[in-house]
Amino acid sequence: MLTRWLGQRAEQILNHSMRGLQRLGLTPNMLTATGLVLNAIAAFFFARGWLFFGGVLVLVANIFDVMDGQFARRTGQVTRFGAFFDSVIDRYSDMFLVLGLIFYYTRMGERLILFFLGLALIGSIMTSYTRARAECIIPSCKVGVFERPERIGLIILGALLNRMTTAIFLLAIFSNFTVVERILYTRKVVRAMEREQASRPMTPGESDGATPEAASS
Repeated sequence: MLTRWLGQRAEQILNHSMRGLQRLGLTPNMLTATGLVLNAIAAFFFARGWLFFGGVLVLVANIFDVMDGQFARRTGQVTRFGAFFDSVIDRYSDMFLVLGLIFYYTRMGERLILFFLGLALIGSIMTSYTRARAECIIPSCKVGVFERPERIGLIILGALLNRMTTAIFLLAIFSNFTVVERILYTRKVVRAMEREQASRPMTPGESDGATPEAASS
């Protein structure tokens, strides 16, 4: 009963928020851009060593990041460009936050933490890249223990609980582990597709050699 009541109250608040945003004439892309600005300010706070306040701001920015998609769906403003724009802005937000932490720990002279921050940045970028590249050859590649919500959530917890070094270590390990998961998953799916294609009877229009374009080259 309590869970249902909380869900209903949250749904009502969300509906009121969406109607208010629509009356203000805002668009989903504006909410996405607002999230980027807030994350950039949070990165500045991180760079200054104000980790708690930066964490609060990342939390607020993440609310905008969640609301932009909901707002687009509820107002019928879902577009391909909007999805592309949201994905690009998410990457910038991630890199801003890590960059702010790099500035902070550089001033602190923490070389080991900087090393793990570098790994975390690589893992964050490659997690997104492997999915984008995989989905060029397979239908979907959403597997992995550490997608963006988990990464952002860990940064927020690290900042608010004053456990940022632990958060950075976990980010470095599990974001790259997710990359490996996606590589292995893609290999598995591709091999299954190749086996299915090899076992399928060849039609009269197909050949077992190169395509006409390749044959003429």
